[in-house]
Amino acid sequence: MRIIDLSLPIFSGMPVYPGDPEVKVEIAHTYESHTWELRSLAFGSHTGTHVDAVSHMHPGGKTLDELPLDRFFGVSYVVDPRAASFPSRAGLFFREPAGLEVLERVVAAEAPRAGGCLDEPLQRALLQAGIVTYTDLTQLELLPLNRPFMFYGFPLKIAGGDGSPVRAVAVLE
Repeated sequence: MRIIDLSLPIFSGMPVYPGDPEVKVEIAHTYESHTWELRSLAFGSHTGTHVDAVSHMHPGGKTLDELPLDRFFGVSYVVDPRAASFPSRAGLFFREPAGLEVLERVVAAEAPRAGGCLDEPLQRALLQAGIVTYTDLTQLELLPLNRPFMFYGFPLKIAGGDGSPVRAVAVLE
């Protein structure tokens, strides 16, 4: 078994989408002052590697705490956006740019999740179709094309959450 971390590290001053909150990770307690270490975290819900709930781009859409947990993990594939069809009922990830031209095939495949190199119109359309999306995944090039792997990308259980940073991992047999 091989585990591949698909996540970006979160750190103070890291790049964010224009207009999103600045990331601040600061030491609040130290071993010397409190006998433990504790960090204060301040960042937006779409910081680093993150998942988007439908509510992120669609008013009244499902929020993170309303989505079933099986949307955030399961058998997945890295696929070529030019493929005629995609594997059914599996997560679909793109390491090459994918736009609205793949929408019908992703929806027809009944994908529960999609991510990687998605443009904003595609992301918006996927969310409208009830497909959660993952942004800022790394190391997708380490995953084999068209071969199944287990994906895990659980969000924090934020009440009314529109998105959340995740620790995204792929597990290869």
